[in-house]
Amino acid sequence: MNGAKRKWKAVIVDDEELARKLLREMLNAHPEVEIVAECGNGMEAVKAVGEHRPDLLFLDVQMPKLTGFDVLELIDRNGVAIVFVTAFDQYAMKAFDVHAVDYLLKPFSRERFEAALERAKNQEGKKPVDPAELAAASRPTGQYAERIVVKDGSKVSLIAVSKLDYAEALDDYVSLVSEGKKHLKQQTISGLELALDPALFVRIHRSYIVNLERVARIEPYGKDSKVAILTNGAKLPVSRAGFGRLKALLDDKK
Repeated sequence: MNGAKRKWKAVIVDDEELARKLLREMLNAHPEVEIVAECGNGMEAVKAVGEHRPDLLFLDVQMPKLTGFDVLELIDRNGVAIVFVTAFDQYAMKAFDVHAVDYLLKPFSRERFEAALERAKNQEGKKPVDPAELAAASRPTGQYAERIVVKDGSKVSLIAVSKLDYAEALDDYVSLVSEGKKHLKQQTISGLELALDPALFVRIHRSYIVNLERVARIEPYGKDSKVAILTNGAKLPVSRAGFGRLKALLDDKK
């Protein structure tokens, strides 16, 4: 069911009060849309989406602590039409276009807003966007993630990438090992690899990515295989292709 006869619940997320006010004023012209929450940061947004189960989410991308992409990773995205509201550059705009997501580039006109709202209303049945892929595609070349967001129940942890020892693939999850703790995150290891600086992290095996600074040595293991010994004592398998990548990076650092 679509159009004015249907009632839509909307959540507005932006750390700028004036930006929230502008969206509110534009939505007030649509009696079929009820604003159920306004949020000034990402943590509030995660809580509001969980409580209200909105149909529409107007989501700022650039916010302190949790970005819009982080918020998407932490919520149940099924049934939620997302409109990104951003001051991002043209590089990110291309990423949004490629992934076919709706966005409003600040400053935007009422006409542009109306077009985005109409598209969002017609998103039913559309596959939810992968926030990790979108975040990676939106970063300018040479920029990589500085921290990883992990949700465990109602608890949200921010892991500094510099403190990540290694990551292990576990089906549709990755186990992130940092400072003696393991954190489980629903993400593919290939998606994680895209977010990490390839000069600092290397895929040593189809199931493992390691922080180069944590590699103490590489030892033979069996006839044709090798194992990486980390500074914390962990032993990780190294494939033939992984050994080539690891050796090339370690040689570059000499």
